[in-house]
Amino acid sequence: MKAKNILLTAVLAVLFCPVAAGAAGVQKKAEPVPAASSPSSLQQSEPIYAERGAETCMKCHDDTYKTKKGNKLLDILKSPHAVKSDGRTPFGPDNHDCETCHGASPQHIHSRPAPGQKRTEPTIVFNGPNASPVAARNKMCLSCHQDTDHMDWQGSQHQSNNIACTDCHTVHVKKDPILVKKTQPEVCFTCHAEQRALTLQYSHHPIREGKVACSDCHNPHGSPGPHMLKKVRVTDLCYTCHADKRGPMLWEHQPVREDCTNCHNPHGSVNPRLLKEKVPFLCFDCHAATNDMGGVGVSAHSVAPGSSSFYLYGDRSCLSCHSQIHGSNSPSGSTFFR
Repeated sequence: MKAKNILLTAVLAVLFCPVAAGAAGVQKKAEPVPAASSPSSLQQSEPIYAERGAETCMKCHDDTYKTKKGNKLLDILKSPHAVKSDGRTPFGPDNHDCETCHGASPQHIHSRPAPGQKRTEPTIVFNGPNASPVAARNKMCLSCHQDTDHMDWQGSQHQSNNIACTDCHTVHVKKDPILVKKTQPEVCFTCHAEQRALTLQYSHHPIREGKVACSDCHNPHGSPGPHMLKKVRVTDLCYTCHADKRGPMLWEHQPVREDCTNCHNPHGSVNPRLLKEKVPFLCFDCHAATNDMGGVGVSAHSVAPGSSSFYLYGDRSCLSCHSQIHGSNSPSGSTFFR
């Protein structure tokens, strides 16, 4: 009987050992060892910001440090971008101070370059030879600045010409020069040299005097109108200041209703009142060799030296008689005399 029990135990052991081994194998596969996460994978999944925010940056970027534009870097602490009580600003609650704009930059903070070598750049660099792509820089600015003044930026002339926000704006200053009426034109003139020259002409809008700025007429962030004007039509824009020319008039002068730039150059002119040509030559552009000129018109004889043209000598102009050239409300003002 004892031998029979031993034999039965041996048979059962042979039968059930492979099953136990298989179960152990299944159990081993069901509990894999978790792989260690690399720093690079963590950075890709979740940005790693400096725990102490701007204090970490200011260990190196102190009050003696200057930006690539030449101004003190810490002047940003005096600007609207650094209002800590305002959640809309980079330094506001729940934001990341410098890294709100420059992006999470652990590779810059923890960089330990060899002597003579430069530290690894932040994620987003706005100026200098190592500046990030324009699209990356502008994307960072547009993450906050998406109000009505910026809604036409996509597809605008500046955006299409690969202009970065920081090409015009200076952030690390108490007051951005382009937001000040007196200093704004100099920023625009760095590219718009032709308009700069026109503002030096005898007749010009008071741009250099600080009374009119480029942004009074243009929206540099884009516009549905031509030349990035704030209005769709040039005349509507001019009427915001020159309301007395708006009309409607009983007698309309068609060029005035169509476009003020038919006669005027808004940036400057060598002629009075921003006129594109001296009167009467400006009028002759439309009223030449017609009965409007008394049946005589302009000919080689009438402008020849020694001729006695009523219109050209004595500096007399069409406006000496047609004084209401922008339009008239007088019942007898069909010729703009009154």
